[in-house]
Amino acid sequence: MKKQKQILKYYRYNGNIIPARREIAFELQLASRLELDELCFSYNKEKLETAINEALETGNREAFMTLSEAYKQFIWE
Repeated sequence: MKKQKQILKYYRYNGNIIPARREIAFELQLASRLELDELCFSYNKEKLETAINEALETGNREAFMTLSEAYKQFIWE
């Protein structure tokens, strides 16, 4: 497997652009991607839960049904 590289450009205030290359370990990329996925998942799940609770409190049946259909994707385990 080919190593993935990230190209960075450093800008000076009074100079030319200096391109630089820095390798990022695959394990670090994978771990950070998994962490971001978990954070997005939990944020979206919490947001849906609060919207469902609000729909229940207000008695909005249509909103509850649509939100509960979307929430099913989060609890399929």
